[in-house]
Amino acid sequence: MPDMLSNTSCLIALDNIRQLDLLHSLYDIIHISEEVAAEFGVLVPAWIKVHSVQDKTKLDILHNLVDLGEASTIALAYQFDDVTLILDDRKARKLADNLKLRFTGLLGVLIKAKQTGIIDSVDNVLARLKSAGFRFSPAMEIQALRLAGEWE
Repeated sequence: MPDMLSNTSCLIALDNIRQLDLLHSLYDIIHISEEVAAEFGVLVPAWIKVHSVQDKTKLDILHNLVDLGEASTIALAYQFDDVTLILDDRKARKLADNLKLRFTGLLGVLIKAKQTGIIDSVDNVLARLKSAGFRFSPAMEIQALRLAGEWE
């Protein structure tokens, strides 16, 4: 399994609904940048490993294109051999795609959690996320529910 690098939005969203451990159950260890840890603003559990981005020039260049958390997550990806990023920001996902980096988003994480039996219902988690202020389009919600086998 590839190493998983998360941006801040996934951590905050899951923490807001008290489901942060879902990442631990699904991937065991999550890696984040120091910048993401600072944005998260909460002491992270031991299974979340915080790393310093080594190539500060790359970080600065990427930060001209996307927010600091996304830039540091993308820059950190180059320090790993086999990695998947967890990104929800559209601009960051487009940049990661252009750089040929593998990525998923929070909805992809939820689908995988359902497929592996960690959660029973993507729909229930999405309802909790919406109540907590996490935004996603109705089309994305329907697509996630279809992929999770919860929409016909």
